[in-house]
Amino acid sequence: MTPALPTASPPLWLRLVLGIVALAALVVPTLLVINAPKVPHRARRVPPVALPNRVVPKEELPPVEPVAIADLDPEDARAFNASIPFSTDPNPAARPFHLIGAADSQERAVDCLAAAEVYEAGDDALGERAVAQVILNRVRHPAFPKTVCGVVFQGSERSTGCQFTFSCDGAMLRWSPTPAAWSRAREIAKMALHGTVFRPVGHATHYHTDWVVPYWSASLDKIVALHTHLFFRWAGWWGTPPAFNRAYVADEPKIALLGRLSPVHQGFVAPTEIDSASPIGDPGASGLMFDARKAAAGLPASAIPAPTAGDPNVFLVTLSDDMLPDLFPAVALRACGDRPYCKFMGWVDPAMKPPRLPPTGEQAAAMSFSYLRDEKVHYVKALWNCDQFRRSDTVQCMRRALLPRPAPSPSPTAAPEPAPLDGVRRKAPPAQNKAGAAAPATPASAVPNSD
Repeated sequence: MTPALPTASPPLWLRLVLGIVALAALVVPTLLVINAPKVPHRARRVPPVALPNRVVPKEELPPVEPVAIADLDPEDARAFNASIPFSTDPNPAARPFHLIGAADSQERAVDCLAAAEVYEAGDDALGERAVAQVILNRVRHPAFPKTVCGVVFQGSERSTGCQFTFSCDGAMLRWSPTPAAWSRAREIAKMALHGTVFRPVGHATHYHTDWVVPYWSASLDKIVALHTHLFFRWAGWWGTPPAFNRAYVADEPKIALLGRLSPVHQGFVAPTEIDSASPIGDPGASGLMFDARKAAAGLPASAIPAPTAGDPNVFLVTLSDDMLPDLFPAVALRACGDRPYCKFMGWVDPAMKPPRLPPTGEQAAAMSFSYLRDEKVHYVKALWNCDQFRRSDTVQCMRRALLPRPAPSPSPTAAPEPAPLDGVRRKAPPAQNKAGAAAPATPASAVPNSD
């Protein structure tokens, strides 16, 4: 049996080195943890302005706020939205909506509603039904326009005033839904317009995704969440069923933006959308849709007219005779700016432009173009003098006022008939019999006493 060899111990210097390394492995991390800089907890940001929380009384119509989003990142926005509790009040379903009106008006309503569904919710049947119900709730509410297309495209003439962002952010010019998605959206729209009610959203008039915070969100009652969308109704009386009492106006306007998707919306050029590739007066021409807001932004400062003295909302303007008539709305939009009420009247003949309102009958007949905006009643209209500029759609033409017919000159052989005197009864001309002879006079005794 071989005896075990004795194990040699490491030298002293190696043991010292290993000890120092082991000590450093313990001490250095401890010192780093103890002396690490303290990172304060970042509290969730809140919107940079105070959110309104006033309940509008029944006697006052609630304002329709434009789209304005708080400066929050998605994570903070979700946390803020989660902090707003759902309303515990009842959430009754809306009444069924039944579309009326001429066939072409009904088709325009269907396509406006379908466009809102597919651009707001995508190709998602649940989301599209919710969007359709919100729009029909708005149609019935006094604070909104009285047509489906009016609600969907409310404020679309201004990028900062639209209610549904797809109508003013260029989305409809950047992409179009697939034929299958468009067909599904139209079917959902038809169902909603002919009595189908989407009960979960009740009388909601507002909604937004959970990763943004509109400034109006805290002033409304949050009633339901569907996927990533939150739905709201006005607090107080304006969110209850009796408030939704507005009658539908069965005269849907044509929307130029929908011309690429909808045949029933073709043939009309709205004040904010001009077909720059179409020759003047060519009803069959088609081309690139031109945004009058961009044209207005490109106008030189010298082309921006000043308002009429004494009224900052009225513009009486001489239009250049070498300007394309399709650019008249651009001048009007640039002049009106963000005024909620603006009246713009233009004359190509400077001799006919009145210095102030109202114009004479002759001056009104010579007016070349007019633009009127009144956001209080949700009205925007641009009209051309079609005697001067032929338009492809007579809806764009001014109504020609009939000038008063001159009074006939009195006959030189007959004296003018004297004006009747008050309180004096005149004898009627004698009646004639069938043979043409005068009827016998009525005896004086048969005439009632006039005293």
